[in-house]
Amino acid sequence: MREELLKIIERNSRIDLKELAVILGTQEIDVVNELQALEDEGIICGYHTMIDWEKTSIEKVSALIEVRVTPQRGQGFDNIAERIYKYPEVTSVYLISGGYDLLVTLEGKSLKEISGFVSDKLSTLDSVLSTATHFILKKYKDHGTILTKKYEDTREKVSP
Repeated sequence: MREELLKIIERNSRIDLKELAVILGTQEIDVVNELQALEDEGIICGYHTMIDWEKTSIEKVSALIEVRVTPQRGQGFDNIAERIYKYPEVTSVYLISGGYDLLVTLEGKSLKEISGFVSDKLSTLDSVLSTATHFILKKYKDHGTILTKKYEDTREKVSP
């Protein structure tokens, strides 16, 4: 039940508990207890709402920053990752393979604000060797949710 429960709530954390119990073929109290256990064990870390900011009047810019760092002896990348994720502009930090070590996701009000963060705060950290900034221009799919409508040809068909 645990794996199936996690898959369902990862897609829709607002699903009604009664509906969830029916899907899982169990009692609602069992679902409530399992959710509490998953939270207590730190498996469920939080519940989030995904917002398509392009459909609002709020100006928001997102960027992916690749960061190459010098790992610290005995601690690897953990300390520098912690220093980075403590900034409020940072929405996520991942240790990655490839040419860079960390992938940092940022949100700001403008391209200038993001660029300023990278040059004034991120690039000046002792362990940071280099960065590469990629601004997100449009999101098509995020966290498994399709954000754009499929293009439909509305032209009238003409037969020869």
